[in-house]
Amino acid sequence: MNKSEYRKHDGLALSELLRDRHLTPLELMDCAIECGEEANRKLNILSYTAYEQARERARRSTLRGQFGALPLLLKDSGLAYPDLPNSFGSRLFADLKINFYSTLTERFIEDGFIPFGRTTVPEFSMAPTTEAVQNGGPTRNPWNLAHSSGGSSGGAAAAVAAGVLPIAHGSDGGGSIRIPASCCGIYGLKPSRGLIPTGPARGEGWGGLATDGVLTRSVRDTAAVLDGVAGMEIGAPYASPPKEGSYLFQLHKPFEKPLRIARWNVGFDDIPIHTECFEAVDKATRVIESLGHEVVDAALPQIQFSKFVEAQISVMAANVTLSVNGKVRNDPGSGWEQKLEPALLDAYRFGAGLSAEAYALAITRFHTIGRQLETYIADYDFILTPTLMQPPAKLGTISTQDDFHTFRRNISRYATFTAIINASGQPAASLPLHWSSEGLPIGVQLIAPFGHESRLLRLSAAIEATAPWFDKVATL
Repeated sequence: MNKSEYRKHDGLALSELLRDRHLTPLELMDCAIECGEEANRKLNILSYTAYEQARERARRSTLRGQFGALPLLLKDSGLAYPDLPNSFGSRLFADLKINFYSTLTERFIEDGFIPFGRTTVPEFSMAPTTEAVQNGGPTRNPWNLAHSSGGSSGGAAAAVAAGVLPIAHGSDGGGSIRIPASCCGIYGLKPSRGLIPTGPARGEGWGGLATDGVLTRSVRDTAAVLDGVAGMEIGAPYASPPKEGSYLFQLHKPFEKPLRIARWNVGFDDIPIHTECFEAVDKATRVIESLGHEVVDAALPQIQFSKFVEAQISVMAANVTLSVNGKVRNDPGSGWEQKLEPALLDAYRFGAGLSAEAYALAITRFHTIGRQLETYIADYDFILTPTLMQPPAKLGTISTQDDFHTFRRNISRYATFTAIINASGQPAASLPLHWSSEGLPIGVQLIAPFGHESRLLRLSAAIEATAPWFDKVATL
């Protein structure tokens, strides 16, 4: 199979070719590695690779699960897999080995995936752009090399958009799947809190903000992945939302009645929305209305946004302190401070002085937003927003050279509508429906009630069928 033919297929289509013996797992892995190396030279998407181990696994593989023996890239965010080191995008943690499998990695493998590398992230996955010093340079947007691919799953999104592979692992603690999906013109769904396992070594990430997921070029691939990896894990601190059968099986099930969808046209605290992002929402509105549904302009919920941003800063800083202390506690005089970027070193120091009261208040604010948003959406079936307030940022414009508070407040003006959904725990997806006058992707976000991934995927699939995006693959 040549690269051009390879890029015409999504993950499920490639798995069918494997089962029909039109190609072997090793041929498929070789193709993914070749595409990955080509894209990495231009985009800087890979932090670690394990090509020979992956080839050997492909050579010995028997087809399993839904995907047979499909190549997969894992985000460099610490998802445990012994064949691949980790760095978390930080020089302080470079080449860290974790010698066990996470529950999610085990489920990926059982469903037919073979990991062959890790994708680049910003330091500690804290930014909406992927420019960590540890990566040796920025990860570039495959549609315009002067712009960011997004973050924190920036390497993953760029890899999928460039046709390296149809599915890549990502994670999302403030928009880190949806932001790069928007920047790179692909589909990215953040699952409900508790749906995706986090164990065995971790109970939650960032006070319940973070979850894992995937970035894909087709909605059906995301549905199939959730069928394979979602669900309760023994000992998890959150119950998994109940599933109504297979997400993939229900994907094209019609809705019982027309949907009512709230549209947000203004930002919290009057944060401005770029004209191109308005146009993306307008296009989404026309597509949704053509499907027979109603879109209504709605007032924002009464969320105290600036206080939420401060709560997010507190929880993220506390987690930086926890991670760094776990690394340096036994070697405090090693000069480790020089291995952190300025904003993250400032986060460490702020987190070290954070009071227990301030942390508890931050968690309380997250819970308040969860109740507010779930109450708000009870009057609607979905919420429609721009994914980002601006087109994909130019490289260097969101900088870790700032102090941590300034850095995170700047992010809140760029990704205003993403992180609050991490606080609420609801599912949300970015759909690639619009392209700017400069040829850059502009995503729109659909937010669903808690646990309603099936309905979110069904509407996403209907929109995809009406305004398809799969054939848009970046040419490098």
